[in-house]
Amino acid sequence: SAKCGACGPGYATPLDAMKGKYRPREEIVYLPCIYRNTGIEKPDYLATVDVDPKSPHYCQVIHRLPMPNLKDELHHSGWNACSSCFGDATKSRNRLILPSLISSRVYVVDVGTDARAPRIHKIVEPVELFWKGNVAHPHTSHCLGSGDILISCLGDPAGNGKGGFILLDGETFEVKGNWEKGDKVPPLGYDFWYQPRHNVLISTEWGALKVLADGFNPADVERGHYGRHINVWDWSSRTFVQAIDLGKGSIPLEIRFLHEPAAAEGFVGCALSGAVHRFYKTEKGDWAAEKVIEVPSKKVRGWLLPDMPGLITDILISLDDRFLYFSNWLHGDVRQYDISDTRRPRLVGQVFLGGSITKGGPVTVLEDKELQCQPEPFVIQGKKVPGGPQMIQLSLDGRRLYVSTSLYSGWDKQFYPDLVREGSVMLQIDVDTERGGLKVNQNFLVDFGKEPDGPVLAHEIRYPGGDCSSDIWV
Repeated sequence: SAKCGACGPGYATPLDAMKGKYRPREEIVYLPCIYRNTGIEKPDYLATVDVDPKSPHYCQVIHRLPMPNLKDELHHSGWNACSSCFGDATKSRNRLILPSLISSRVYVVDVGTDARAPRIHKIVEPVELFWKGNVAHPHTSHCLGSGDILISCLGDPAGNGKGGFILLDGETFEVKGNWEKGDKVPPLGYDFWYQPRHNVLISTEWGALKVLADGFNPADVERGHYGRHINVWDWSSRTFVQAIDLGKGSIPLEIRFLHEPAAAEGFVGCALSGAVHRFYKTEKGDWAAEKVIEVPSKKVRGWLLPDMPGLITDILISLDDRFLYFSNWLHGDVRQYDISDTRRPRLVGQVFLGGSITKGGPVTVLEDKELQCQPEPFVIQGKKVPGGPQMIQLSLDGRRLYVSTSLYSGWDKQFYPDLVREGSVMLQIDVDTERGGLKVNQNFLVDFGKEPDGPVLAHEIRYPGGDCSSDIWV
């Protein structure tokens, strides 16, 4: 990539991003911080956190950019430009796209002028999504090689499920309308990944916003208000062509293709079933899925249900496509699998960082197919961490895995009331990239319970230069 005379943002290949000598170690990260459902009447904000061990401000929030509105529920973020337009020297990764899950606003944040002190560049108001696309509750934002920005949505303006998309102009950030064409749209939406070489976009399904907004009711799964499919789209015609059923009550959330753009396969984590499915292109040219990992539920007493799922909430793949990572938000562990053989992932690393089954808590485990005893509560630097591991982000070189503990304020409040009272944390795990293995870095703790306006829920982690879950190579 150093030979590229006029390069655009990102890196020429995933391995360039991972191993390139011109790639600096991450020094700061961005996290959206949420006050909705905490009882604190303050706007959400974007936190800039110093993660440079040589810095005097290591593990500290060095800047806060408050939004101008209350109760947005900032959630996931994306970029105006990434490695998908690497060859275009007119493009620059200088805007962070920050959709709001509840208010349906999209904030465009200037991180190019001063990366350590972002500022708001533009606000796309909800009415733009409502009128121009009949969609609401934007979730995942990916930049496209064309220069536009594609955002998936959970539903329509009334809170019903609808797996539609909205397209933003990458220069003006005006809403251009829906990405999808035709009358067929999946009943639910959530995350997505695209791969033009295989003429495909695949999206996932969480649930209808009006049923999940204030918490989880298991009966809503029976009523069909939660997802069970991954949905295949024809990339060039933008039409919905196939639904792959992953089973009743599976709730497929985060989806990741392998980073190698020639590879026609990837993985999706299912929250409620505790399964990871490998999806792949068949010889016929359509797509299929097979279950390759299953986290067994635990029989418990003192919890919402007699069976507690792991609740796989976030997954990602290292840039060399060797390791798969995911978090079990309820059981409390983060796992590392060797996926050299994508059909037979092999567990090589696991750490417990809290969760709902720790010793001394309200839950008693009656039957466990994996553990001999309930794990100890997770304590770091004298702090007992509330909640469980949730969003994860891997350093480009694959050696450091960052973890935050908030899922979504309405569910945090239901499952981990201590998390809402005390605020979330960000942790860092050291990764053995040779044999596999995970070890908590005891020197790293960002405690969002100590924020100036009170404890806050910090969510997804982004690096200024792009990362494993935001960059797509085409």
